[in-house]
Amino acid sequence: MSRSPFEDRERPSCSSGRKNPLHCAAAGGPGGCRPLGAESGEKAISHNTWIHRIARVAVRPLVGTPVTPNHLTTLRLATGLAAAGALAVGASPWQHVGAAIFVVSLVLDRADGELARLAGKTSPWGHTYDLIADAAADALVFVGLGVGLRESALGQWAIPMGMAAGVAVAAIFWLIMRIEAVEGARAAELPGIAGFDVDDSILIVPIAVWLGGSVPLLVVATIGAPAFAMFFVLVLLRRRAAAGRRES
Repeated sequence: MSRSPFEDRERPSCSSGRKNPLHCAAAGGPGGCRPLGAESGEKAISHNTWIHRIARVAVRPLVGTPVTPNHLTTLRLATGLAAAGALAVGASPWQHVGAAIFVVSLVLDRADGELARLAGKTSPWGHTYDLIADAAADALVFVGLGVGLRESALGQWAIPMGMAAGVAVAAIFWLIMRIEAVEGARAAELPGIAGFDVDDSILIVPIAVWLGGSVPLLVVATIGAPAFAMFFVLVLLRRRAAAGRRES
């Protein structure tokens, strides 16, 4: 994809003692930074998906105000938790309310990074906090969805199904972090298309809820999320093996 789930603040400023050797090379970009691999002609991460564009317009008035990217990350986490709680109620209209809140949470997921870049407030801690918030919000939404479907055709099985999908989503975030630790920033990216990244597929959650497809969504997530996590396990093992051969 054109960005990893963790890229929103992956290009910290090299000024003010905030240089991050994983994400910045010698001076040559805005603020004296450029993404790892830029000197070899590697394509830079896209910050221009449709959701990024919406977030960029929304946060531009916040530049120069006391609002920080970490404030938006906290709001992203809070709205993710609220969405999970609303979905867990199960009854209408709470499922639809939860889906709407989750859309706001997804925009905030991009907004913190956009504000960080526009205001020059990127930092390694902000990047880490962003990862934690993203993993928690996305994982708990599936848990909430499962709890909310306990009286559906899935019965009580919906609860462990939601938990399985949520744990797998959190595991995917962790595995991508480990891959990037071995290979560097953006090493786990998958290609995007038409202004959307692979991780934008999480938008299927609110759309499916609004269209009455919560049950099939949970079934697909219960199977697909662990399968995708296993894919990244294999990628991580291959990358570690390749790194070991290079070192030897």
